[in-house]
Amino acid sequence: MALEAPFFGKNVQSMLKLGRAQGVAMAAGLSREISITEYSPKKIKMAITGNGNASKEQVAKMLQQQLKIKTLPKNLDATDGLAAAVCHYYNRGKSTHEKSYTGWRAFVNQNPDKVKS
Repeated sequence: MALEAPFFGKNVQSMLKLGRAQGVAMAAGLSREISITEYSPKKIKMAITGNGNASKEQVAKMLQQQLKIKTLPKNLDATDGLAAAVCHYYNRGKSTHEKSYTGWRAFVNQNPDKVKS
């Protein structure tokens, strides 16, 4: 499973909602013992466009070309998940410096600051 790593934005409400969604996705994957890899937004953009500073529009257009998608969604946030999945596909079998979790124990070991005793 591939996820976009959390990033710091200006809208606190959006960040809270994103954090909750990421937490639920991680919990779902870990409960099924699915390996999870987080990719930074720059790494995802680099994998799709060759430019780590690409805009959402550039990423969406490249995905449209690469995957032969006829029509892009109106809300380009919808392409973020697809971009993470394609990035993960491109990086399969490669050693990565991104965070990977193979279960709850791995998550807890790599994130001791997120666990309360």
